[in-house]
Amino acid sequence: MAIVTMKQLLETGVHFGHRTQRWHPKMAPYIYTERNNVHIIDLQQTVTAMEEAYAFIRKTVAEGGKLLFVGTKRQAQDTIEYEAARCGMPYVAHRWLGGTLTNWQTVGARLDYLEELEASRDAGEFEFFTKKEALMKTREIKKLKARLGGLREMKEQLPAVLFVVDIIAEATAVAEANRLGIPIVALVDTNCLPDPIDIVIPSNDDAIRAIRLMTSKMADAVLEGMALRKAAVPDAEEIYTAEDEKYLSAETLIRLRQIQTGDQSGIKSPETAAVLKASAEIEARVSEMGQVENELEEGA
Repeated sequence: MAIVTMKQLLETGVHFGHRTQRWHPKMAPYIYTERNNVHIIDLQQTVTAMEEAYAFIRKTVAEGGKLLFVGTKRQAQDTIEYEAARCGMPYVAHRWLGGTLTNWQTVGARLDYLEELEASRDAGEFEFFTKKEALMKTREIKKLKARLGGLREMKEQLPAVLFVVDIIAEATAVAEANRLGIPIVALVDTNCLPDPIDIVIPSNDDAIRAIRLMTSKMADAVLEGMALRKAAVPDAEEIYTAEDEKYLSAETLIRLRQIQTGDQSGIKSPETAAVLKASAEIEARVSEMGQVENELEEGA
């Protein structure tokens, strides 16, 4: 079962890059053509990269690692928050604080302070402060939650991998992850330098629908990895419950049922998938990218 289909990519505008004047030459291998001074991304490479990223994230989470979602641009914020919450992973959706990874002790201390303030408020201790003091502490809680609230799930350990939307906007996060040797999976548009990224997913990183589609697939990979980890525990209960189903996509539910029944036929490694695709690669590229041409002509 494909992680994402060519039709989904076309419908959400994943194939639209930036104007040709704004491109980065190192993205040339990921560009299929140009149309009306806009670069068109090679969606066959996007599909392949999504398969690789999905398998990598699933494996990482199955081994106990955390995925940190990063996307602070306006178009990404809501999706990053929602999808990270859906799969129970940490996120940064508003502002990346310098040192979030490289100075984690300080950030962790601020998280501890936030929890102390919240505990004090919930215990009714703010009632013993003056109105001004209580207001200041309430504002401090709000400020800390906005900046650090998404990192609560990361308190016990640094992330094993980052998923980043727009590596230019998140240059500091990328640099910190590179410095610590943390792998990065990212949506990389045609105006970006792909060198710092471990798994490059060539994609439009500005369109809300494109960001939503790609990010949701990464969250699905996390959920599948968690299910695999749970299934590996002896005498574990069901790997997902009826309550969980409302957070899972149809594709992920099918995959989880395959895991639960021991049927791994629909869950292939990137290597196996590559072998199966190799014989039809040229034909698929021509026919499927032909759809891009048709899409552009219809929209012209």
